[in-house]
Amino acid sequence: MSTHNHPTDVTVTGATDGVPAVFTDPGIPHHRDRQSDLHPAAEKRAERQVTLLFGLSVLGTIGFLVAYFTVPPGETVASMRLSNLLLGLGLFLAMFAIGIAAVHWAKSLMNAHEKAEDRHELRSSDTTRTAAVEMLREGTEDSSIGRRGVLKGAMVSALALAPLSVAVPLIGEVGEDWDVSKFKSTMWRKGTRLAIDPSGRPIRAADVTIGSVVHVIPENLSEAEHPLDEKAKAVVLLVRLDPRDLKEAEDRKGWSYEGIVAYSKICTHVGCPVSLYEQQTHHLLCPCHQSTFDVADGAKVVFGPANRPLPQLPIEVDDEGYLVAQSDFTEPIGPSYWERLR
Repeated sequence: MSTHNHPTDVTVTGATDGVPAVFTDPGIPHHRDRQSDLHPAAEKRAERQVTLLFGLSVLGTIGFLVAYFTVPPGETVASMRLSNLLLGLGLFLAMFAIGIAAVHWAKSLMNAHEKAEDRHELRSSDTTRTAAVEMLREGTEDSSIGRRGVLKGAMVSALALAPLSVAVPLIGEVGEDWDVSKFKSTMWRKGTRLAIDPSGRPIRAADVTIGSVVHVIPENLSEAEHPLDEKAKAVVLLVRLDPRDLKEAEDRKGWSYEGIVAYSKICTHVGCPVSLYEQQTHHLLCPCHQSTFDVADGAKVVFGPANRPLPQLPIEVDDEGYLVAQSDFTEPIGPSYWERLR
């Protein structure tokens, strides 16, 4: 490691017209001392600031864990918003404060003298390796962590606790339900009426005009033990097309009714709700990553990262003219997961 404070001349081989054969290395700019370099009081103040930032990270992690266990999402939109807000604030404070503390430590307390390293062969010599070890030792001494006990304790505490804000939600609470088979079925059963979301009013086939789009839920959704969980799996998009525009597989020709088709609203990429329908092309767009499905052709993927069509809900009409399901979806809804190859 060498410090260059004087310019040097460098020869450029193969110089051409307009390019000088020799140019002057401007060297390292003049060093400007920081306040913490000049005044011990400023150095102590910077140390206290870094310690405070690490302390804020610890409080953020603790706040995250308290919110995780005492303010669960619940079953209402308001409770979900409150839980997400508290978790987000705790996670932000835990991670952001560590980052700011590290930057402030480096900028205000560590050695700020500019240094340059001369180019050398890719393979380091034994002497260079020994020098590298020595530089690491100097760096440890330069950080002054050995004589700053309070700051060291704050840093260790923040770094030790911060991973809990990620690990605890991944591990989950004791008794967490890991039965993934629940993702393979929804509330739809034979005879379940299709109802408008969110009013829950049943839908008559005669009320659905060509080109219209209806967001659909099971009529009996309110009777479920966990309505929001069931809705997240059972939401459907109902579209009516001109029957002449439909391209139906032989085994699915009985799944629609006079041009009315129903498909899962959950994108098969990462589970976002698809909802943007283009009437002229019959394309259904997912706003998250622009996966596009052709409703007229089995909701097959025509663009984007999704790798399989939207699952279709088989429908028919009951004696009173209401649209009802023939059965549940015949394949798992939503994105692929570890129990399914596609």
